[in-house]
Amino acid sequence: MAAAKQGYAVGSAEGSVWSRAMEPPIAERRPTERVLHGETATDDYSWMQDRDDPAVIAYLEAENAYTDAMTDHLTGLREEIFEEIKDRTQETDLAVPAKRGDYWYSTRTEEGRPYRIWVRMAGGADGEETVLLDENQAAEGHDYFRLANFSVSPNAEIIGYSADTDGGERYTTRFRDAFGLTDLPDEIPNTSYGAAWASDSLHYFYTVTDAVMRPWQVWRHHLGTDPSVDALVYQEDDERYYLSVRRSRSGALILISAESAVTRDVQYIPADDPEVEPIRILPRVEGVQYAVDHRNGEFWIVTNDGAVDGRLVRRPVDGGDVVEVVPHTAGSKLDRPSCFEDHVVVWGRYDGLPSILIVDPNDESASYLTFDEVVYDVTPDANYEFDTRALRYGFQSPVTPPSVIDHDLPTGKRTLLKQLPVLGGYEPSDYAAAREWATSRDGARIPISIVHGTNTPIDGSAPLLVYAYGAYEISMPVRFSIPLLSLLDRGIVYAIAHVRGGGEMGKSWYEDGKLAHKMHTFTDVLDVADHLTGAGYGDPKRVAVRGASAGGLTVGASVNLDPERFRAAVAEVPFVDVVNTMLDETLPLTVVEWEEWGNPTIADEYAWMRAYTPYENIRSATYPALLITAGLNDPRVQYWEPAKWAARLRTSAMGDRPVLLKTEMGAGHFARSGRYDVWRDEAFVLAFIIDQIGRSETLDKRR
Repeated sequence: MAAAKQGYAVGSAEGSVWSRAMEPPIAERRPTERVLHGETATDDYSWMQDRDDPAVIAYLEAENAYTDAMTDHLTGLREEIFEEIKDRTQETDLAVPAKRGDYWYSTRTEEGRPYRIWVRMAGGADGEETVLLDENQAAEGHDYFRLANFSVSPNAEIIGYSADTDGGERYTTRFRDAFGLTDLPDEIPNTSYGAAWASDSLHYFYTVTDAVMRPWQVWRHHLGTDPSVDALVYQEDDERYYLSVRRSRSGALILISAESAVTRDVQYIPADDPEVEPIRILPRVEGVQYAVDHRNGEFWIVTNDGAVDGRLVRRPVDGGDVVEVVPHTAGSKLDRPSCFEDHVVVWGRYDGLPSILIVDPNDESASYLTFDEVVYDVTPDANYEFDTRALRYGFQSPVTPPSVIDHDLPTGKRTLLKQLPVLGGYEPSDYAAAREWATSRDGARIPISIVHGTNTPIDGSAPLLVYAYGAYEISMPVRFSIPLLSLLDRGIVYAIAHVRGGGEMGKSWYEDGKLAHKMHTFTDVLDVADHLTGAGYGDPKRVAVRGASAGGLTVGASVNLDPERFRAAVAEVPFVDVVNTMLDETLPLTVVEWEEWGNPTIADEYAWMRAYTPYENIRSATYPALLITAGLNDPRVQYWEPAKWAARLRTSAMGDRPVLLKTEMGAGHFARSGRYDVWRDEAFVLAFIIDQIGRSETLDKRR
């Protein structure tokens, strides 16, 4: 099947499904011209930005038809991979119940049903079950469904929950009688993430977004009243800040956080006096970030004030001195505290891996939990009870399925409560995890997490897939993946490049991969690929790279820097039109993210963004085969960014390897929502990767 020819938008051997002649006439394409800092740039594809134009929808649908035609030969492989994922998954399953008050709460799944079922048990974890909310029923009649803010009132009588049914991330909040199991008349549209109940189980706090999807207000609803009379609690007018709201683990406080890319501050409201005006805990100071929890009349605070990687302090709620409990240690990142009656847990990272620091509030001694595997992920689990001696956390690694563990704080005893079943005879010994460190071209040591089948030769002959993100100080978790087994079993080595711009190695790692230093993120990917192939983990001619969202930017910029380094690339909902997006203040995230990427109206900041933005730096070279995805309703990365990028790649790049665009026409940033659809989407991507790099007998026949 022939790939698209340059100057010809999309077509197939069986007949054209889209051609330049079918695009809107040139006079109607509405190209834009940008004159900025003495440079003129013309955007021939700006006409794609009108989602109400039937020609745009027709174009996206034609692209989907082309992608279907170009991957039709993979139908059998996709179905094979989907069945592998399905056969390895225990479809009917129950998460470990967790106690909250008089009940135990959990979620379960049922074979053949795509969404979770929220349940609770009375009298113990094995008690009689009540279904609080069946997402499958709530999703009926919708092609997309995503739940947020599922929260139980303190008296356990009311469930608050929010639903998004088109992927646009504007939620409708509803309330359900937990005993009668019917929804109350109260219904609040256009809510966002974050919610908290007051102690009286009548007042409910929630956030709403502004026109550009920024959570900028916290409101208070009184159950049983019309939402039109809800009270505005706090409004954040600085466009750089996002608001969130939650309840402290003690249950005593409602906490409202305002956060930009570089600054965070927190206000509180007594949960038993919900109509009090919010009180700021510490002053807002530009460049200072802090996270708060509460116990026994004190705030426990992790702050970067005078401590780039964080220090733990405490301060009385009613005022007084700030007392340092755990001082700053460079390279040991303290992130956020979780307070319990008799202990304080600080989640963070050490040496590029997740960490759990346990602090005794009585003598302020502190010690880290240790783990045996070379790479892993550790996360908080359902710790609903404040007065408990056990810390529940989740542990997993590339070879260890997700496990729920109770850690007894006084004795240190760990109890494995459950490990995710992997059906079909999964043996951890059939796979091996490893950790490597690549040296970047400027001398930085880049951590790499690797997994492969034990039978896969590490002699430079195996196909290799590199995953990268590198933004927002987000650390890429090293997790177990059932779908990934379908790659590993076909002899493909998988590696995560923990590149700069992420948070793996602390705050300085993030700062060295943003703004003026953003290019480090992309060169790190290339240096990691070189290290891995040099160390025998992959064949230099059979390397693929994958990333999503800001990681899609990482993919796009990396392949522009060295188009022939990779045989294939997957960019999911990629942020690739950086300059144009950062110039448009009407778009979601733009103003908020000037502190992450820069403001192109400033000459120096424009210069560094213009140097890497994928859409404007396509070279006349042979590019890897590209699979690009988009979501028509995506509020984070507008669908037209990947669409425009795909079109320009076809007309600017050399070679005839396929450039495929797949747009979900009824979803947003998170693609489709039901688990079977998610598995099919993943099978689509994995089949593309296998087809491009994983079949040595057919690779030589490809262009």
